[in-house]
Amino acid sequence: MTADVRDSPETLSRGLIRKLDRGVLSTSYRGGDNGEDGQAYGSLVLYACDHAARPLLLISDLADHTQNLYANPHCSLLLDGTAGLAEPLTGPRVTLMGRAEKTEDESLLARFTARHPGSGFYAGFKDFHLFRMVVDRAHLVAGFGRIHWMDGAMVTLDAPDAAALAEEESGVVAHMNEDHADAVGLYANVILGLPGVGWRLTGVDPEGADLRRDGAVARLPFDKPVHDAETARVELVRLVKRARSGG
Repeated sequence: MTADVRDSPETLSRGLIRKLDRGVLSTSYRGGDNGEDGQAYGSLVLYACDHAARPLLLISDLADHTQNLYANPHCSLLLDGTAGLAEPLTGPRVTLMGRAEKTEDESLLARFTARHPGSGFYAGFKDFHLFRMVVDRAHLVAGFGRIHWMDGAMVTLDAPDAAALAEEESGVVAHMNEDHADAVGLYANVILGLPGVGWRLTGVDPEGADLRRDGAVARLPFDKPVHDAETARVELVRLVKRARSGG
């Protein structure tokens, strides 16, 4: 029997990157009066990701982890998908290893602030900058006995034909939230089995859509990859029909 590609280590890893919204960033500590140079420094960070699933960090120059990155851009990001499990070690988590690079791309900043609306308050502060992580390697633990090392190129998505979707994303998201809020609610309540009203789309990428309600985030996966506003519309319509038929 052929294995389902959705269960492949790289797809599971990318699914965690897209689904979660926070992680532990580890950097190499710089400076210090007690000989701490080079020691691992872990800190909690919020993150989003670009259309290729490369993590985005909006961080302040005043933070130790940012100063560490300026001195040494190599870092790792641990993403924990075990929340709610009675036995957390049976659940999935992935560690991404690579380099954090500053970017001035306004569309990527818009993706971050859509994913984390509260960041709109400080996104314009002069000491805050957006970094994108280039993933060199990834280490997935998907439960007991399911452990995989992967090249970063296997985890991030190379979708050159999705450039149109990146350009049209804000229009797709605004249209769904303003004109089809009922459909977004069906995605959350019926397909994903999540309670509550007021769910909103925050992003659309080749593999799915991101949802948010207050402090909760969710991931709506697509069955078929999309590459522009029209193919995204077709998939979103198909999913709402599925929801209306009972999920």
